[in-house]
Amino acid sequence: MNINTQIVHCTIEAVRHMYGQETDAAAITVQDTRKEFEGQLTVVTFPFTKFSRQSPEQTGAAIGDYLKEKISVIEAYNVVKGFLNLVIADSFWISELNAISSQPFFGNLPAKNEKVMVEYSSPNTNKPLHLGHVRNNLLGYSVAEILKAAGYEVIKVNLVNDRGIHICKSMLAWQRFGNGETPQSTGMKGDHLVGKYYVAFDQAYKQQISDLMAEGQTEDEAKKNAPIIREAQQMLLKWEQKDPEVYNLWKMMNGWVYKGFDVTYKSLGVDFDRFYYESDTYMLGKDIIEEGLAKGVFFRKEDNSVWIDLTEDGLDQKLVLRGDGTSVYITQDLGTAQMKYQDYHMQRSIYVVGNEQDYHFKVLFLILDKLGKSWAKGLYHLSYGMVDLPSGKMKSREGTVVDADELIAEMIASAQTQTEELGKVSEFTSEEKTSLYRQVGMGALKYFLLKVDPKKRLLFDPNESIDLQGNTGPFIQYSYARCRSVLRKAGEKTLNNIVTGALSDQERDCIIMLRKYPAVIEEAAAAYSPALLANYLYDLSKVFNKFYHDEPILKLEDENLMNFRLMLCEQCGNAINQGMKLLGIEVPEKM
Repeated sequence: MNINTQIVHCTIEAVRHMYGQETDAAAITVQDTRKEFEGQLTVVTFPFTKFSRQSPEQTGAAIGDYLKEKISVIEAYNVVKGFLNLVIADSFWISELNAISSQPFFGNLPAKNEKVMVEYSSPNTNKPLHLGHVRNNLLGYSVAEILKAAGYEVIKVNLVNDRGIHICKSMLAWQRFGNGETPQSTGMKGDHLVGKYYVAFDQAYKQQISDLMAEGQTEDEAKKNAPIIREAQQMLLKWEQKDPEVYNLWKMMNGWVYKGFDVTYKSLGVDFDRFYYESDTYMLGKDIIEEGLAKGVFFRKEDNSVWIDLTEDGLDQKLVLRGDGTSVYITQDLGTAQMKYQDYHMQRSIYVVGNEQDYHFKVLFLILDKLGKSWAKGLYHLSYGMVDLPSGKMKSREGTVVDADELIAEMIASAQTQTEELGKVSEFTSEEKTSLYRQVGMGALKYFLLKVDPKKRLLFDPNESIDLQGNTGPFIQYSYARCRSVLRKAGEKTLNNIVTGALSDQERDCIIMLRKYPAVIEEAAAAYSPALLANYLYDLSKVFNKFYHDEPILKLEDENLMNFRLMLCEQCGNAINQGMKLLGIEVPEKM
C-alpha cells in the first residue's frame, strides 16, 4: 500500500476512533506540503472540525498524534491552521527510489483490458498539412502513446478526406493550368503540387465571380454561375459515376499527396495502425437512417428529407438525409462510426478534431445514443483550440497557410543557429550535429504545442519555443543530456542506494517528484491531456537541475553516497526519457 493510501485509511480510523464518526476516502485530501513548511505530505483537516467540535489546530494535532503512532515512517508533524504537515522518514524515500530503480519500465501501468481508438490527422487530399494539422497530429499521437503507457490497448486511426468538391477543384485546376506537371518534373512534394492547384482554382474562381458581377449579376448569383465551379460540380458527379478519366486522374493526384503526407508524418514522428478513406465510407449511413426511421428516432418531411428533432436536448432539428436520398456529412459519420466499432469493438473512441466541430460531434454522439448504440457512451470529441502565429490566423484557400514542412525546416534551422551560437558542438561529428539540430528543433516545436491544455487556443512563438531556459522542450532535453553526461563520466559504477544519514532537500525533492510519474501518466490518460505530462517533465527537470547544481556527485569521497546520487541521476534521466517519448520527443545523449 502506498503512503498516501495508508494516510487516508489511517485518517478514516482516527476519525472513527476519536470522534465516533464515519468518513470516506473521497472526503480526505492528501497533498504535497507547501515549500515554506516542514514536511512532505499534508492532510487537510478542516472537514473534521464538525466531528471534533474543536479548532482546526486542535483537530490537526489529535489526528497527527494518531497517524504518528500508527504509521512508522511518519517522524514528526506540524499543524498550520487546517493543514496537518507530515514529516516522512528519509528511510521511506530511499526505499521508494529502490522500488523505482528495480522497475525497468517504471511508470507503465498494468493492462486495463480496455480497447481505445484514437482518430487523428484526418487531412484533406487537396493541400499539404499546415500548422493546425501539426497540433492535431502531435496531440493525437501523444494521447495514444500515453493511453498505451496507462495500460490500454490502442488503435491509431486516420480517416482521410479524399473525395468531394474540394478535391475536384485541385483536379480541375491541374487539368486546366497544369501542362502535365508532376512531382518528378517539378521537384515539388506531391501534396505541395496539388495544393498549388487548389490555390490556382480559387484565384480563377474569384476572377470569374468578379467578371460576372461586372456584367450585373449579384455576388450570390456569380458564385453559383461561375463556369469553373460548375465544371468542378460536374467533375464530382463523374467521379461518383466512376468515369474512367476522372477516376484515374483522382487516383494519380491522391497518390502524389499520400507520398507527400508520408514524408511529413515521418518528420513529425507520428504513425497510424489503420487508414480509412472517405471514398470508401461516404455511402455508409443510409441503412442507419432506415433503422432510425423504423425506431421513430428520425422523421420524414414532405420533401422526403429525413430529420431528427433535438430541441428537447437544447439543440435544433438536424437534417440527416436529403430529399433526393443523398447523404449529408453526418450521414456518413454515423455509418463510419458503426463500421469502426464493427471492425474493432473498442470500449472508447476518441476523435481528435478542432473546436469548430464541437456542435457536429455533440449531434453525432447524441443521435447514436438515441439509436440505442451501446458503444455511443464511449465516444469522445477531443476538441482542441486553433493555433495562431504572432502574425495572425492561417487561411488555406488564400495560399498563405503556414506549411508544416516549411515550419519543420525552419525549426531545425533555428535550432542549428542557436546551438552553434552557444559553441558547444565543436567536437560533434557532422552526423551528430545533424541529428542534434533535428532533435532540438522538433523537440521545441512539439513541446510548445503539447504543454498547453488541448482546449486552449494557442499562440505559437517559434523563438520562445527554442529557448534553452524556461518551460521549453530544449530545456528538458538539456536536463536529460546532463544526466547522461554525469553517468558517462562516472564510467562503470555499481549504482545503489546504500546511503546512511539524512537526505539533502534536493535529493528528497528528486525522489518525491520521481514517484509521482505513474500518477501523472494515469491523470494525463484520464484527461486526454499531454500537457499534464509535459509540465510534470518540466518540474522534474527543474528539481534535477537544482540537485545537480547544489550537490557534488563525481567529486565525492564517500563512494556509497556517490553511487546513490548517480542512481538518482540515472532514474531522473530515465523518467525524462520515457516521458518525452510519450510526447513523441527524442532526447539527445549529449548537447
